[in-house]
Amino acid sequence: MNIKRIGVLTSGGDAPGMNACVRAVVRTAIYHGLECYGIRRGWNGLISGDIIRLDEKSVGHTINKGGTILYTARSTEFMTEEGQRKAVSTCKFLGLDGIIVIGGDGTFRGARALSKHGIHVIGIPGTIDNDISCTNYCIGFDTAANTAIECIDKLRDTMQSHERCSVVEVMGRNAGYLAMYVGLAVGATAVLVPEEPIDFERDVIEKIRQARFNGFTHYMIVVAEGAGSAADIAAKIKDAIDLDPRVTVLGHIQRGGTPSGRDRVNATKMGYLAVEHMIAGNFNRIICTHDGCFTDVDIDEGLSMEKSIQQMEVDVLAAMTGI
Repeated sequence: MNIKRIGVLTSGGDAPGMNACVRAVVRTAIYHGLECYGIRRGWNGLISGDIIRLDEKSVGHTINKGGTILYTARSTEFMTEEGQRKAVSTCKFLGLDGIIVIGGDGTFRGARALSKHGIHVIGIPGTIDNDISCTNYCIGFDTAANTAIECIDKLRDTMQSHERCSVVEVMGRNAGYLAMYVGLAVGATAVLVPEEPIDFERDVIEKIRQARFNGFTHYMIVVAEGAGSAADIAAKIKDAIDLDPRVTVLGHIQRGGTPSGRDRVNATKMGYLAVEHMIAGNFNRIICTHDGCFTDVDIDEGLSMEKSIQQMEVDVLAAMTGI
């Protein structure tokens, strides 16, 4: 198939580096003589035809910007057969030969549904949760982790001054990859993630006691949002050992900010590869990383895979927290 015109969209939660990826898609498409169109507001934009032509100027000076210049939204209409048929109709009316989608699992499920209607798609993983099973790394994870680490480092300064216990809730939806990474990076007293069974006495209370026996007077508990509410964890700590923890929910600050160098470079490479696959006729794939190398996987296969916390991270955390 001779590819002449492609679309690109961002969907789901925004992630730092999405703009760098869009930029790479546009510039690579133009390099190969293709037309490239930006679909704004995710699948909603494809249904309604909210589409703009993109060129070198429209993506200029965007590699360093957080968020997404194409905006993003969650679409309940696209989850229906009627919504998908409207999206297909838009693709046919505009003559789009394929669509590159940047987002998470929900975005890829939407892309797969579109592919069943004959639309060629390529997926690029972009989510701070890093929970896409077929890839080791997702665009936005590095920046989000660095943001959380910086915030917790600053929080530690004031908490240590008052000899307090901190309970910090980190984003990640139902996954604990971000919380585990951040917890290891900040030297947390305890890290709670949904992938690991939690024995509150052993995993929190006893670790605080051991830290006190070792001469520490400030305790940092990092909680993945999928493992429970930071406020509830703090209340349980207070009931168990009469500490009065301070709760910090980092929230959406983790989604924003200038993307890190790693996110910019990975996003650029993934955007480039997505266009190359589209031109080569290698459709309905997800661009991913495995053992430090860039590769791709069939979208059905990728969505069927499972991912878990690395056992090494669990073992390292156990050693670092002394139990």
